[in-house]
Amino acid sequence: MKILLAVDGSPYTKKMLAYLVTHGETFGGNNSFTLFTVQPAVPPRARAALGKAVVDQYQLDEAERILAPVAKFLVRHGIDAKSAWKVGHAGEMIAKFADAGKYDLLVMGSHGHGALGNLVMGSVATKVLAHCKVPTLLVR
Repeated sequence: MKILLAVDGSPYTKKMLAYLVTHGETFGGNNSFTLFTVQPAVPPRARAALGKAVVDQYQLDEAERILAPVAKFLVRHGIDAKSAWKVGHAGEMIAKFADAGKYDLLVMGSHGHGALGNLVMGSVATKVLAHCKVPTLLVR
């Protein structure tokens, strides 16, 4: 099975990872894993003031700050995962990446906060569920 793990470095990512490694009967075996994180876009005026190279390096550094410890954790548990990242709105980018990559399953943690309509799930999870065609497992 081809599994996409959406991560953001939050405690909810850690809960999702704990769930993943404690359910080896479901997630072990011959599965292929990809870690994915989304960096927010820098406003155009700030990007122009700082310069494209500085902003691009900052976003790369932030993505690596999130992806590296998760990849290290997974390796300790016998899971070798690829890594990818994009810039944009998290919910939309996760859904697009999952659909484009033809993943069999998307696994992500849910913050469970936000506006009244998002009391059960976070706004990112709500957007992913609204836009993604890939089956999604939310861990809270």
